Formats: sequence, C-alpha cells, structure tokens
Amino acid sequence: MSEVDNILSVKGVNQFYGESHILWDLDLSVARGKCTCLMGRNGVGKTTLLQSIMGLLPLESGTIHYNGEEIQDKAAEIRAGIGIGYVPQGRQIFPQLSVGENLELGLFARNDKLKKIPEFIFELFPVLKEMIKRNGGDLSGGQQQQLAIGRALVIDPKILILDEPTEGIQPNIVAQIGDIIQKLNKELDITVLLVEQKLPFARRVGDHFCILERGKSVATGTMDALDDELVRNFLTV
Repeated sequence: MSEVDNILSVKGVNQFYGESHILWDLDLSVARGKCTCLMGRNGVGKTTLLQSIMGLLPLESGTIHYNGEEIQDKAAEIRAGIGIGYVPQGRQIFPQLSVGENLELGLFARNDKLKKIPEFIFELFPVLKEMIKRNGGDLSGGQQQQLAIGRALVIDPKILILDEPTEGIQPNIVAQIGDIIQKLNKELDITVLLVEQKLPFARRVGDHFCILERGKSVATGTMDALDDELVRNFLTV
C-alpha cells in the first residue's frame, strides 16, 4: 500500500513511562476510508499509542504523519482541528453537562466555526436527540458511549480513533456501534482506527489489523489474514 493510500502513518515511535519502555520502534499504517483494528492483550501499549497519536503524550522518538504532514509536534487541540477525532477508553463525557452541551463541546474544534450540532449526529444516534436535555451522567453506559462517539464526530473528523468502544456495553448497543463504524467508512468516508478486544466485533467491522505484543508490532494484514495461529499466539488470554 502506498503512502498516498494511508491517512495516518506512525514510524519508529518509542515511548516510556518513567524507566519502562512501553513502545518499541513502532510502525503503524492506517488506510484511508477503512477500519484498522489495533489488537493485543492488556498492557501491550495500545492506549499509549493512541494517546501518542492524539498528542496527549509527547513522543520520545519517531514521527507521525497525517495526510502526509508531520504532526508529532502539534498540540492535541490542533490535531482535533485538522480532523482527528478521539473517543478515549472509559468515554470521559461530562456527567454534569447535558447531552446537548456535551455535543456542543465538539464545535469548538471545528475550523468552519459551525455553531449548531450537525443533524447527521442525531440520524446516527436518535437516542441523543430524545435525551438532548438530560445530563450525561443520567445516561446508561451504552448511551454514554454513543454520546462520546457523537461528540467526536461533531468536530468533523477525517479519522475517528476509538479506544475499546464496546467495553462494558450491552450487546444491542455493541451491534449498533458496529453498524455505525461501517456506515462511517462506507457512506461518510471517515477512516476508523479501533482498539478492540472482542474478536467477532473486530472481524465484523475491520478491514485491516495490527497486533501489538510488548510494545512492538508483531503482525499486520487484511482482516481475513487474522488466522487461528495469530489469535492463539497473541490474543488468547
């Protein structure tokens, strides 16, 4: 795959927590308009990599290219403004703000200065329109996850980064999130980078995969190349 086909490229990234070396010369390519699943057991560095891509952690070394431009020195809010949306693990909505106020926070990152929540957010998540005046903390876990995704989509991202969006979510909402990821790819041309532990979900929505083990990329490919041996060696707990 040529660089022109990749919306995001991570090259030679190293990351430390104190004395611990977390990411080791890591490379990752994310194909434009597709869903790439970042996989691996707990503690292998997946969330650290996402936080590094978002600018929440300064890089120890390496480069991050977005649409061909180096962004590793840009602040997190700049990265949001150029079209990188992020839904962190644990959702991190504001429980004391209303659903509408949570969504409106995404408007501040838009370059076009839009003042109104885009209508397609409510088409994707009708429950958010129904609960627009309810406090975020009053929503169920699945509804809060939909709110977190909706807020990230408000910024008008070209790539949406999701950190375990199905964790602790009821099965019907998991299915809806899968439908939405596919719709983002196929209808809205939004690229998705997804950290996911549920193998059936990853197989359903993913086009490509990258497996991490001890902070290194140990296997990449199209999703149909994720065979039983890779699952047994790197994903089975």
